[in-house]
Amino acid sequence: MRHVDAESFDPAAGPGGHDLSAGGDVMDRVTQCARTALCRYDCHPDASVELLNVSENATFLVSDPGSGPSVLRVHRLGYHTEPEIASELAWMDALRAEAGVRTPRVLPAADGQRVVTVAQDETAARHCVRFEFLPGTEPGGEPGGQLTGRHFEELGEITARMHRHARVWARPAGFARFHWDYAAAFGDQARWGRWQEGLGVGPAERHVLGRLDQALHARLKAFGQSPERYGLVHADTRLANLLVHQGSVSVIDFDDCGFSWYLYDLGTTVSFFEHSPEVPGLIDSWLTGYRRVGRLPAEDEAEIWTFIMFRRLLLLAWIGTHQRADIAAELGAGYAQGSCDLAESYLSTHRTGS
Repeated sequence: MRHVDAESFDPAAGPGGHDLSAGGDVMDRVTQCARTALCRYDCHPDASVELLNVSENATFLVSDPGSGPSVLRVHRLGYHTEPEIASELAWMDALRAEAGVRTPRVLPAADGQRVVTVAQDETAARHCVRFEFLPGTEPGGEPGGQLTGRHFEELGEITARMHRHARVWARPAGFARFHWDYAAAFGDQARWGRWQEGLGVGPAERHVLGRLDQALHARLKAFGQSPERYGLVHADTRLANLLVHQGSVSVIDFDDCGFSWYLYDLGTTVSFFEHSPEVPGLIDSWLTGYRRVGRLPAEDEAEIWTFIMFRRLLLLAWIGTHQRADIAAELGAGYAQGSCDLAESYLSTHRTGS
């Protein structure tokens, strides 16, 4: 088999394309990649992989009779280069060692490599990373559990610790992560595709959401990207990316970490349920936790809903290009109408230049 360069392969027909949503036998091939990658580790001969979920990447549970469970992430094609993945892992290490944020440890391959690249076929190769298995459940996800403001307080405090660390951390040479700015979200090369092509977006929706897009552009430009407002963030601090076990909270899935507004992390906390009536109270709880560690000026707080709507519009594009993801199938076209309702409310209180 000839050499395949994973970085140069572009599986998408255009910006935002997601090969794991391509259908056909793609997941069979990805699963085979997981099995091939497992051979690079010191695993028991009877170790096996089982698909846990498909989102940005495919995540597998590794069952090893010798060492116990672990997690193997098989990357989508064309999203991250190997240096970008190594940079993600470096920040996770630093947060665990220096900021008191519990993150999963990376389990290196037998040759010491933290990022393993395996050929899928003669045209494509995938990067893989193996992590320790951290016990726990999503906040509110335990049997009989309910989501409460306390969970958001914890999340706010953890996020403030990550932000405080990001502001002073001396990033290692070669550190590379992408940006989540307006151009990356909604520009000509939108990372997750165009919201205009999202599920359920017709002429009426495009009109309302186009006004929202313009307002976000103007307000974000006015808000600016000073170092106090813009830096390295997790970029997906949903409760699904927290694990609670015996009172200890772990943060997982740094795959989208990169450079953005610090308030973008708050916008991501209510991903997919931004329209729920409990959201304002949850935001207040998040702020209570955040203020235990960090400072958030009043003029920044005034833009919280700008970042919630920024994320909402970005997720509308994401659903359109990630239709194999369980949450995308669950929300479907109704997410577009809900987005319009939220947009009208936002536009009534956040006029351009106000």
